[in-house]
Amino acid sequence: MKHAKPKLAPNLAKRAERLTATIAALKVKIQQIYDEGEVSPKGCYVARYQVRQQQKIYWYYKLQASEPIFEQAKDRQKKSKYKHLGRAFCEEHITAVVQVVRRNQIDELERTINSLTNSLLDLYYDGES
Repeated sequence: MKHAKPKLAPNLAKRAERLTATIAALKVKIQQIYDEGEVSPKGCYVARYQVRQQQKIYWYYKLQASEPIFEQAKDRQKKSKYKHLGRAFCEEHITAVVQVVRRNQIDELERTINSLTNSLLDLYYDGES
């Protein structure tokens, strides 16, 4: 048996419609971000690290995850938390930065959708009148 939503007062119904429309619009934005290109896995960020060789200092970048998800270069069966990107502004570095930016945008939109969904539930089930 399907549960019907309780009826809302007209002013609450308008608020519910606005919340529903906003959630739908945010979902469209998320899809647009996915359509723009690759998105980094959740929990990844670009990290800068230093290598010292023969009294010289070199800066490199890596994509870092909270758990091993990247194939290792030497053993494709093993996973690593790190993916080497190279020096600043090389193609891999810029690509990874853009992918992380997309992930952060999606994560923020998803948090907003969750908050609005909770607000919508409050309208229906918390007895607001």
